[in-house]
Amino acid sequence: MSILTFPDAERLVVDFLKNRAELAGSVVDNRPPAGFDGTQKAVLVSRVGGAWVDDRHLDQPLLDLEVYGPDKSTAHGISLAARACVLELVGTSYGGAVVTDVTEADGPRWLPDYNRPAGNRYLSTVRISIRPE
Repeated sequence: MSILTFPDAERLVVDFLKNRAELAGSVVDNRPPAGFDGTQKAVLVSRVGGAWVDDRHLDQPLLDLEVYGPDKSTAHGISLAARACVLELVGTSYGGAVVTDVTEADGPRWLPDYNRPAGNRYLSTVRISIRPE
């Protein structure tokens, strides 16, 4: 019996997005940078759920993309760019696995961040399917 090794879904998405031309000038990570107040251009990726589907041999994590900008319009534009990029993950190999599907669970929605009142935030959720190779 082989031991399953799951890739870090957050890092998979971060590494895929961080050098995309569409997101140039934005911080892309799974945690906010030092001194972050929500006004910087940023895409923060967090696994918020999902499950292993044994009979299909798939990990299906749910990932939130929190997108920030200096104003609402900029944050919205970055969220749309990140949304389009994430949908291109299919076929990406990472950490001994391959992304077989990407489904948008909830598209970008305005969601003020009450911990960072100066910030402008959009939140979206995607489900990716990852099959160990």
